[in-house]
Amino acid sequence: MFSFFFTQTTNSWDEVIYVPTTAGIILLAAILVAIIALFSWFLKKDQKKLTAKQLAFCGMAVAIAMVLSFIKAFDMPMGGSITMFSMFFICIIGYWYGPSVGIMAGVAYGMLQFIVEPQFYSIPQMIVDYPLAFGALGLSGFLRSYPGKGVVNSLTLGYVLGVIGRYCFAVLSGVLFFAAYAGDQNPILYSLTYNLTYILPEAIITLIVIMLPPVYQALKKLRVEAVK
Repeated sequence: MFSFFFTQTTNSWDEVIYVPTTAGIILLAAILVAIIALFSWFLKKDQKKLTAKQLAFCGMAVAIAMVLSFIKAFDMPMGGSITMFSMFFICIIGYWYGPSVGIMAGVAYGMLQFIVEPQFYSIPQMIVDYPLAFGALGLSGFLRSYPGKGVVNSLTLGYVLGVIGRYCFAVLSGVLFFAAYAGDQNPILYSLTYNLTYILPEAIITLIVIMLPPVYQALKKLRVEAVK
């Protein structure tokens, strides 16, 4: 059954990986639709119905994140890259609508990322690296009501929390599935360092930009429009 949806091949490192067949692509698309349907049901169950306008804002943010994810300053050899603010545009959904919406939007975004580049080593690795890691960006929503002032506010702290969430899953993936790359090094320290080299620079650059007074004020106004 597995071979009907995914076929085995090797990557440029001569490692065994799996890529979807035509049936697999259809299956992945169906999973994405199911996630969106679950998202809608969850919001209804949680009495957090979004208006058509608010759903449009979510879709816009995910679309922008997808586009920016292809604008890369640097690609890491074993996976991961420094992108142009792509993580921020998932975190901002949590900032607008809270963690439930942010996490589900992040999960959908993670599946979109996987569908664009559908290669994986194992099902557990795919789950950790895509829906869980990107879904964690929605943790930003837990701080959306933080009464901070200046540069320490709900937007910046929420972004940091979301990035930490993604980093934790990236480190977990490195330890569980890619420990062989560590060689003689401690796998945990190797994964902590490796994933920090691409996640931290993007986070720092993003924080510098969103803390600029004109940008911050514009994002505050955008939030008012998004939650109407």
